[in-house]
Amino acid sequence: MKVTFEITPNPSTMKFNFHQKISESSLDIPNVETAERSPLAAKVYGFPWTSAVFIGEDFVTVTKQDWVGWDVLATPLAGLLGEHIESGLPVMIDFVAANDESENDSEIVKQIKRILQTEIKPVVALDGGDIVFAKYENNILYIHMRGACAGCPSSQATLKDGIEVRFKQLIPEITEVVAI
Repeated sequence: MKVTFEITPNPSTMKFNFHQKISESSLDIPNVETAERSPLAAKVYGFPWTSAVFIGEDFVTVTKQDWVGWDVLATPLAGLLGEHIESGLPVMIDFVAANDESENDSEIVKQIKRILQTEIKPVVALDGGDIVFAKYENNILYIHMRGACAGCPSSQATLKDGIEVRFKQLIPEITEVVAI
């Protein structure tokens, strides 16, 4: 399987594109301790330069330590990722998406989750990132920025000038969007 890679706005994170669906949902694996949920991520964490892994529906982003360069890592890592998928090994194990609407959600929380799913996530996924609902209280929306978005130098601009502005347009009750 040919896996291509591209830079992201976060210079420490590379996006690896599979050009086919590899997962039904996304999964953030921010450290080796959480890698048991993904055999693919566990394989990547086998390398000491790995800092974080994020799995999207048709891509994987990998964040590296600063002491090694992408010029050394990108091509062999693309090969390793492609071999894993070709071998038929699982990408994730028993994952349940955390952003599903719940019957216990208020109408505004349901609306927030729908906007995240249909408008925000597809845009940040283009750069290898993801945005996940955390909570909504006192008119403040709290989100998690994952994948290439986590630690990206431009993530604050994306958050305040993009995500927050859009949510305030669609749901005027929201006074602020905060990444936690």
